[in-house]
Formats: sequence, structure tokens, C-alpha cells
Amino acid sequence: MVTGGARHLGVRMSAALAQAGADVVVTSRTKSQAVAAADALAREWNVNTLGVALDVCDEKSLETAQSEIEATLGSPDILVNNAGGTVGASPTHLFERSVGDIREMLDLNLLGTILATRQFAPAMAKNRQGKIINIASVAALVGRDRGVYAESGLRAQPVEYAAAKAGLIGFTTDCAGLLGPDGICVNAISPGGFSRKGTPEEFQKLYSARTALGRMGRESGDDLDGAVVYLASSASDYVTGHNLVVDGGFSFWK
Repeated sequence: MVTGGARHLGVRMSAALAQAGADVVVTSRTKSQAVAAADALAREWNVNTLGVALDVCDEKSLETAQSEIEATLGSPDILVNNAGGTVGASPTHLFERSVGDIREMLDLNLLGTILATRQFAPAMAKNRQGKIINIASVAALVGRDRGVYAESGLRAQPVEYAAAKAGLIGFTTDCAGLLGPDGICVNAISPGGFSRKGTPEEFQKLYSARTALGRMGRESGDDLDGAVVYLASSASDYVTGHNLVVDGGFSFWK
């Protein structure tokens, strides 16, 4: 199950899991987008898929989604907590950001993962096995030079995004401790910057210059595939509480 699996990196991770032979549940707040993404996976990789409407911040939505998934494919034994992103229309600088937008950002990027884990992990515990993969961010690991945004004309990322993703890494570590005795591995992936359609060329140039490998990640490529398949498979059965950084060296290159 990949939350937010109908867009951006979620699509890529869903495809990687389907290619590896997993049946895949794709969720999105928009039902039609989830269904379209799931149908595309089924056609390309010949696996069972399901598209489900889900708001990870809404407990009732989580309960409804779980009932639909269990009735169709059974309880997920892999949960990729990917739903998240930058939200809010107010200015992104801390001094100008609205409190409402800050709360919405924290809810989407941290609370939603906690609630989804609480909803789906009990079935894993009952079965004494499961893999939970939380999608954090390199934003949680470094203090970024906002000049990259200013010089390229791209809207800067608010600092509460980094706070939420840092909280997600902490949640991963302690949840691994909590659920390890139940046979559940809990890990995180912290992607660096990934280029997508519409990313300004100047931003890509400036970001790449600050990265050891000299480029951004490729959202349409396979730069994240190995990480998610590894943490979802039996190859990582003795790995838990780990944050796997996939950033081309951005976080350590000075």
C-alpha cells in the first residue's frame, strides 16, 4: 500500500513494487486519480491493484479505506507512508507564515503517517510480520541555503516542512522499537531533490551544483526504486529503525 501513490514519487514507488511482483494499493484523496494509477500498474506489470480514496489525516477515511482494501486484497503487509508535500498559500517565510498553514503542513506530513500506521499496523502485528516505510526528506537533515530558491524564482519550502520530516524520522526510530517485538520493520527513506516536469532549469542547475553526484534525482527514472524495494523485501529483514538517505550526496557535500 502506497499512500499518495498516484502522483510524483508515489507513482514511481508504486511501479517499483509492482515490477518486483507485489500487489499494490494506490491511495489518493481523489478517487479517480487513485483508480487510474492502479489500473495503469495492473496493465503494465500484470499484478493485482486497487485504487482507493484516502485522506490520511481523517480517521473515518482511514477506517473506510481499510475495510475496502481488506475486502478486496486482504490486509497490506507493506505500508509506504508517502502522502505529504507542501501545502498552504501564505508566504513561506517563518515570520509571515499563517498558523493555519503551519498546522496543515504538520498534519499532512507527520500526523497523517502516524494515523495511517496506527490504522494498518495492528493487522501486521497479528500476522507477526510487516514492513513500514516512511518517506521523510533530506530537508530534515540540513539547513538549506534559501538563495537557491530566490535565484531561480521558485517558491521556497517553509521550515515547518523540515520540522515535520524530522519528526517523521524520530517517529520511525521509536516506532521501530515499539513494533519490533511484533515482527514489524519500520524504516524511513529521505529523498533529496528530485526533478519533475516544470522544475525551473535554473533551480536544477543551482541544486545540482550543491550535490556530490552533480545532479538532482530523476523522478521519472529509477533513482528511488532500489531503496523502496529493498526496505519492502526480505532483503532487509534485519534492518529496522534506519533512515536511508537517497540524495546524491546533497546532505554531506560542502
